[in-house]
Amino acid sequence: MAVCARLCGVGPARGCRRRQQRGGPAETTAADSELDTDPEEERIEAGPSPPPRCSLLDLPPELLVEIFASLPGTDLPSLAQVCSKFRRVLHTDTIWRRRCREEYGVCENLRKMEITGLSCRDIYAKRVNPHVKSGRFMRILPDYKHMEYRDVYTCLLHRYRHILGLWQPDIGPYGGLLNVVVDGLFIIGWMYLPPHDPHVDDPMRFKPLFRIHLMERKLATVECMYGHKGPHNGHIQIVKKDEFSTKCNQTDHHRMSGGRQEEFRTWLREEWGRTLEDIFHEHMQELILMKFIYTSQYDNCLTYRRIYLPPSRPDDLIKPGLFKGTYGSHGLEIVMLSFHGHRARGTKITGDPNIPAGQQTVEVDLRHRIQLPDIENLRNFNELSRIVLEVREQVRQEQQQEPSEGPALPQEQAAREADAAPAEDSRKPADGAAAAEQLAQSGKGQPFVLPMGVSSRNEDYPRTCRMCFYGTGLIAGHGFTSPERTPGVFLLFDEDRFGFIWLELKSFSLYSRVRASFRHADAPSPQAFDEMLKNIQSLTS
Repeated sequence: MAVCARLCGVGPARGCRRRQQRGGPAETTAADSELDTDPEEERIEAGPSPPPRCSLLDLPPELLVEIFASLPGTDLPSLAQVCSKFRRVLHTDTIWRRRCREEYGVCENLRKMEITGLSCRDIYAKRVNPHVKSGRFMRILPDYKHMEYRDVYTCLLHRYRHILGLWQPDIGPYGGLLNVVVDGLFIIGWMYLPPHDPHVDDPMRFKPLFRIHLMERKLATVECMYGHKGPHNGHIQIVKKDEFSTKCNQTDHHRMSGGRQEEFRTWLREEWGRTLEDIFHEHMQELILMKFIYTSQYDNCLTYRRIYLPPSRPDDLIKPGLFKGTYGSHGLEIVMLSFHGHRARGTKITGDPNIPAGQQTVEVDLRHRIQLPDIENLRNFNELSRIVLEVREQVRQEQQQEPSEGPALPQEQAAREADAAPAEDSRKPADGAAAAEQLAQSGKGQPFVLPMGVSSRNEDYPRTCRMCFYGTGLIAGHGFTSPERTPGVFLLFDEDRFGFIWLELKSFSLYSRVRASFRHADAPSPQAFDEMLKNIQSLTS
């Protein structure tokens, strides 16, 4: 009867009740006994038999190859320890080739390397020494026919994965920008250099500092690319998580036959694109010579510290990132623009003896829009100075009312909207200024011209300004002495260019976005990015 109840779902069946009513107690007991021992119902009660268990060991090798190739390369060594079958399958080079391609972007075919050649090899050779023939350079390259992708992954890519990304070299106040990438079957450390002064819109220049590749099957070779005599023996040491150092073991390759004078002339052409005779400003000549003497001390050993690209948020004024900026006699420098609540900050990635790398060169208060006067009054520097100083006084009063400012709250970020109200001041806007403000709000921009007396390294600056904000710029004496923040104007021209007017210096800096894609450069979290900024600033404070 229990089986009948389960089959019906509501209790004993109607026919069963009739049998109970017709028969006596003895017949009912017999009927129950027959129902309980019915083999068909017992089979139904037991349910369907479970399907046979399938193990990975039962799969054919070709399916295992597909499965293992989709796993992260870091998990494959653990699989090799499971059994001998897995170990044999993991020797299939197709698995490791896919991991090299998906994790590190390696697309070269090792088996065809001797036929097609590696295009980047000739480029690297000629950038180091234009007189080196590609055939001579090819002879020292490894035999890729007998190399396996497993060795490329384990001995090269995975071993040096911690140095991929963006780094700042420790070269005193000058800093720098190093990008370590996987390029073909090499790991290359490219030093990114700003374009020649004052062409801020030109693309970045770059040169290789070191490279790593497999010269033998399971031995990665580090080569220094500095100097003008071709690749030579080098060494890389990973000091800690976000720090590594490089060392050249053959510094004689850095020297030139003409001595220091020839080295200086060559460096000057590469760094500035001109000769010393072309630079008439005496102070600029001193700064150039000082930089050459200082940086030459680091040609054999360098330490690098990791930097991240700033995180981007939907309500940011523009997309944050790296920019090239003009800095008077110091030439072009690299600045990182980032947003922090109601403030924007420009941090120097490359620096100079006055304001070293790592310092916040510009800070913008996004709560205080500045309404520029009409184009005629804008030419008067005193008029612009009066407007900015009035906004500075308003900022001081607000700071006195709120002496302890905590971390930026979400509602404070609303002040960064494009249609934020301009700063209130005692000046009533003229008709021309009101018309200019309407143009700015309409998206067409406001006509802009530098005030008389404000110097600029680049006269080809934008003549239309989208919006302006109050900001402060960091100035200091030589050796970062007596640093102080002075008022200025942050000018947003478009998505890729902005400017800053330094009132006290009567100087204008133009910034243009670095148009380059960087892998392995995103911060794991906003907190990690903020911590990185504090670390690079503390090194030069």
